[in-house]
Amino acid sequence: MGSWISSIVWPEEEAGGLGDLPESCLAEVLLYLDPLEICRAARLSRAFRGAASADFVWEKKLPKNYGYLMGLASGDRRPGKETSLCKKEIYARLCRPNPFDGGTKEFWLEKSSGGICLSISSKALLITGIDDRRYWKYLPTDESRFGTVAYLLQVWWFEVNGGIDFCFPAGTYSLFVRLHLGRASKRFGRRICSSEHVHGWDRKPMEFQLSTSNGHRILSHCYLSNPGSWILYHAGDFVVDNCNAPTTLRFSMTQIDCTHTKGGLCVDSVSIYPKGFFRQRKVSSTSK
Repeated sequence: MGSWISSIVWPEEEAGGLGDLPESCLAEVLLYLDPLEICRAARLSRAFRGAASADFVWEKKLPKNYGYLMGLASGDRRPGKETSLCKKEIYARLCRPNPFDGGTKEFWLEKSSGGICLSISSKALLITGIDDRRYWKYLPTDESRFGTVAYLLQVWWFEVNGGIDFCFPAGTYSLFVRLHLGRASKRFGRRICSSEHVHGWDRKPMEFQLSTSNGHRILSHCYLSNPGSWILYHAGDFVVDNCNAPTTLRFSMTQIDCTHTKGGLCVDSVSIYPKGFFRQRKVSSTSK
């Protein structure tokens, strides 16, 4: 959409150019652009640059509960806390990864849409047997945004639970679990993957459960596949109606058929995105 602006802006020396309009009028035009287009328009002229910094333009792009998000990002959750930042600076601040809960979770705004995204590390999950080094261990890696993944050697009973209370902006969201069959490492600068411990996942599907405080409950199943690749497994969708009240999410993944062992799985994180946003490779599970 932003390309049409440059086609109708006349040279500065010609009278009647769009750049001669008052900044307030240009700002009204910018309301119809997305954040990235607004930033591109700001490079067209001095007038556009001024209009692109208007508070009322960026307030329309911010989530309605941006005050709560800023408090969470700064570690101060007091409602209505004043900030000296303009709305454009607030938007830019919230687009950066904002860790909270001791760095085990983080949220950010997607730059082009302003949608909220959230990720929960494996260290914030309740993993059955995680303290027993015979079954599980944490591995450092640069393939996780948190720098660490939980690696399963072998168990009979696989169970991972988690949850979060968060004031999501109103909308529909998708929850994914990021998993990897095999243990990845680097040798002489090249990525390699060991499948030494991978077994048992083709016998029974993984079961995903998702529930919310407003009554949404989803049960789904999916076989794990593609050893050597990180996969986002879609556990389900949920709807948020009120951005001012925390939504409580509870989720789990289990494979508890004790007729066989399973192992060789990396658990990285649980991620939440606005529904339809995430376009990269993922696997959809079968819901009930």
